[in-house]
Amino acid sequence: MKKSLPIVLAIVLLLSAVAHLLSPEFYAPMIPGFIPVSLANLLATITELTTALLLFFPQYRKWGGLAFMFLMFAFLPLHIWDMFREDPVVGPQPLTSIRLFFQFVFIYVGWWIYKKY
Repeated sequence: MKKSLPIVLAIVLLLSAVAHLLSPEFYAPMIPGFIPVSLANLLATITELTTALLLFFPQYRKWGGLAFMFLMFAFLPLHIWDMFREDPVVGPQPLTSIRLFFQFVFIYVGWWIYKKY
């Protein structure tokens, strides 16, 4: 798990970065109105791509774990905000609680990678 988890996360982050570029409209409902959608997509793309590259290379994996943890912390307010919306982006209200729980799991995974490398 120590070797495969960072690679799996890196692949997911790369796919997400590409998705931000190819389908920015998909992410628009997740972004609060006071944040410009194009800026949010650009920053997410750059951050996800950078974090993915750090996770791919063993000599930088420790910092990739830390970057992943901070990225998950950065997304945390968006998930909390979505949880209290009248019409959450992820679907019914129970799903927002599950997603929020997994956000904390992802934060821990980033910390775990950081500590293991």
